[in-house]
Amino acid sequence: MWPLEALSEPQLRVFVVPHSHMDVGWLHTVQESMQVYVTDVYNSVVEALTLEKKRRFIVVEQEYFRLWWDGVTSDTQKGQVRQLVAEGRLEFVLGGQVMHDEAVTHFDDQILQLTEGHGFLYETFGVRPQFSWQVDPFGASSTTPTLFALAGFNAHVISRIDYNLKEAMQDTRELQFVWRGSRSLSAQQEIFTHVLDQFSYCSEGFNWDGEAIFPGTSPNDMYLQMQIPVTKDNIQIFTSFLVRNALTRATWFRTPHVLWPWGCDRQFFNASLQFANMDIIMEYINSEESELSLSVEYATLGDYFRAVHSDQVSWQVRDHRDFLPYSSDMHHAWTGFYASRSGLKGLARRASSLLYAGESMFTRYVLLAPHRFLDPAWGLQQLQQLRWAVSEVQHHDAITGTHVPRVGDMFVEHLSTGMEGVHKLMASIIQDRSPAHSGPEPGGHFAVVYNPLAWTVTTIITLTVGFPNVSITDESGHPVLAQVQPSKEMPSAYDLHVLTTIPGLSYRHYSIQPSRSSQEKTGEPEPFVAKTMQFGGRLRRSARQVGGSLVPVNNDCYIVFLDLDTNLMHSIWERQSNRKVYMTQQFMEYHTNSDVRKGPVSDNYVFTPSGAAEPAWEAVRMEIVEGPLVTEIRQYFHRKVNDSEPTFAIYSRLARSPQGSDGELLCHRIEQEYRVGPLELNREAILRTSTKLNTGRVLYSDNNGYQMQRRPYRDYKSNTIARNYYPMVQSAFIQSRHSRLVLLSEQAHGVSSQGNGQVEVMLHRRLWNNDEWALHDGLTLNDSSVVHPVLWLLLGSRALTSGLRQRSRLALQHRPVVMLRQLSEIVPRGSGSRWQEAVTLPSRVHLQILSIPGWKYSSNHTEHLRTLQKDRKHEPKADLRRVLLRLQHLYEVDQDPVLSRPVTVNLRSVLGGLGSVVSVEERSLTGTWDVNEMRRWTWSTRDPHHHRGPGSLVLIRPRVPSQTPALPLRPV
Repeated sequence: MWPLEALSEPQLRVFVVPHSHMDVGWLHTVQESMQVYVTDVYNSVVEALTLEKKRRFIVVEQEYFRLWWDGVTSDTQKGQVRQLVAEGRLEFVLGGQVMHDEAVTHFDDQILQLTEGHGFLYETFGVRPQFSWQVDPFGASSTTPTLFALAGFNAHVISRIDYNLKEAMQDTRELQFVWRGSRSLSAQQEIFTHVLDQFSYCSEGFNWDGEAIFPGTSPNDMYLQMQIPVTKDNIQIFTSFLVRNALTRATWFRTPHVLWPWGCDRQFFNASLQFANMDIIMEYINSEESELSLSVEYATLGDYFRAVHSDQVSWQVRDHRDFLPYSSDMHHAWTGFYASRSGLKGLARRASSLLYAGESMFTRYVLLAPHRFLDPAWGLQQLQQLRWAVSEVQHHDAITGTHVPRVGDMFVEHLSTGMEGVHKLMASIIQDRSPAHSGPEPGGHFAVVYNPLAWTVTTIITLTVGFPNVSITDESGHPVLAQVQPSKEMPSAYDLHVLTTIPGLSYRHYSIQPSRSSQEKTGEPEPFVAKTMQFGGRLRRSARQVGGSLVPVNNDCYIVFLDLDTNLMHSIWERQSNRKVYMTQQFMEYHTNSDVRKGPVSDNYVFTPSGAAEPAWEAVRMEIVEGPLVTEIRQYFHRKVNDSEPTFAIYSRLARSPQGSDGELLCHRIEQEYRVGPLELNREAILRTSTKLNTGRVLYSDNNGYQMQRRPYRDYKSNTIARNYYPMVQSAFIQSRHSRLVLLSEQAHGVSSQGNGQVEVMLHRRLWNNDEWALHDGLTLNDSSVVHPVLWLLLGSRALTSGLRQRSRLALQHRPVVMLRQLSEIVPRGSGSRWQEAVTLPSRVHLQILSIPGWKYSSNHTEHLRTLQKDRKHEPKADLRRVLLRLQHLYEVDQDPVLSRPVTVNLRSVLGGLGSVVSVEERSLTGTWDVNEMRRWTWSTRDPHHHRGPGSLVLIRPRVPSQTPALPLRPV
């Protein structure tokens, strides 16, 4: 019931929240959108709000706003915006660069894009967004509300959740609740959440803008969505429609406050026309207020939530469960985009990992020593360019693959340009610290290998060389253990595997050159040349005898048995638990309908298979390439028996680490790389791994690389296969009582368990259909590319894999960065380690970020506001002495009896190598709040609060006294 004592049926307040939904790349590029409508939205909104005090507007995507602010606005407009913001009539909500996707983005990148946007808003206006507006992503993750709470938000808005769940929540008035998205943080980081009702974020029937006209569009199209102007003759029609709609919505909520979003995609580019018509409607309704028992008012999101918060309602609590997958109806499961544009998903994650490495390398470089040849301002510019590109691609129509091809080209161009800049920066840092010297050996290479993790890493790096006889030495001139073998997909090249152990945030230097002729040999050992065993092709078998002849491939942790009757994997023996798990892998495909007249189709968004998956190959041949460091199993799958080239391949590697080396993670994984494509049209390719584990068809997959979700198989009346697909951003596993099989992924994919003991990963999609809307806009997925995704497999007991999974996923995400230079530019021996000091954190702690953001504002809020009020003509310089530091406890509460315990980190171990530490301040997630000043709203709930103490995902931001503090970290 509405909590007003005096009235049984209190008067409704309808909060009309004007907004424009601006996709940062979907059907049009950012540049096209800026030219056609975005600039007009901001110009006309500022003008309309300036003319009339009662009007309001919310601004969401900061990439567009920043482009307008920096490249379009006049001084007069900037003054008007500052005034509107100060008066609370123009409100920034969400505040990230984009409205990020919640299914296939990594939480590191979600934090990045929020940090970028929030930093700009705080620096420019001194404001910090306090409300989210995640109204268009295709499903809702429980990671997002947790991050928003840590960023200081007071309320969270989502929209796209499963159609039947939304209907049920409307009927029971449960569209608003308090969400505790993290098992570990629980009530400490809960957030009030509002699910938009069935009308979502658009308001049909109240658009007087028409359609934005892009190049190539007929001018007649602009009138398709344009309403006739409001007059005294038709005002009853408009008011009746709005009032009925508001009354309907009111029945679905528990307070007499109705959130009424006004706007939709690409609207308000003629804001004066919009407001002029709506002003008339609202004035008329308010003149009949007593009769209608309803009032309407322009509002920001903050106005609405302040009204809801003022009512003393006890709210339902939702736990850490997410709202994935999302189905818009029984035939349309939005699970296809988990794998759409696989190549872009891989590039986005590689760019993010490169940025992570570049940030720490640059930070240590700037703070440790004088800069002889490199301008730090230029270096910061390279990082900022990649930060912008990685932030941009988190948009819910970008990394999802739900955009037209030319927009995809834009994302690729921005990422590639940003990566090129950071590669140049890292090469310049190496050059600056290690001046070039002429070398005597032409044709060779000099490799610098950087470990971006804050632990010592033992791993094998792979270089491609053009000669089989090589000599490789380290920075001290000592020979290095290595192995050379023919490249798997480049006939004239060779793969050089090098075993390396690198301390945290440190380098190793290697010299690779053609070995001398036999007459000139000096006795230095050469890399071992691996031997190759080839096995003839085997036809796919259905019911014949298999397993009659097995060949083992082993290291100190596993024995992989390969079946020579099929050339497929047969089983894996895990040595520590002394258990053998029967396991086979094969490529399969779902076939899809292409004719909308014959039924539902798969597209960029949805997955609608025509039936069960079918084998995608007729024959498989196999090679085993064996050496002292690595044994590689190469399985080539041919679609047709006579095909000369394989459509699919699995390259599996087992590494052997020498005794005494820190190689636990290296030993306990089977690294797999796949070749997939080009696919035939209307095929969706999966890798299915089938075991004899009794899993009950229960799958576990991650939310954004943050925490795991239990995914039991569910039977539905329709589309059961697709509705049992889930996003796997970084990890998934299946398990029995005694064994667990973990998949770690380099990029996002769709994952499912369609049968007991099975797990399948969707790796690639190629689709076309005759849907008129998709064809008109060019929104098709005719992706004929070849992709090379990577998975690591971990097998063992629950206890073993629980300990290894978190560190292993980071070892995959942040592999050492290899920088190659010609041998004509080499460093003197021994110079590589003089200026680096290793950073080693406890094994349960991850250095989530170490960077110089380049903030231009004081961390003292009062001082910053005072500066903003003074002089705005002189651009402040970036502070290169302020460092952003985030530390993360790797384990969830109760995940492991030992590893889930709190851990104390002495910040000196992290900051000691950065020079004199002046101060350390704990900040909010995006760095704009001092946590001691952040006062988030509390909400009355039906469940008692269970605080777990102040442990946080985040530490944040060094700069404090010589007694560098110890920081307690708890599970997150």
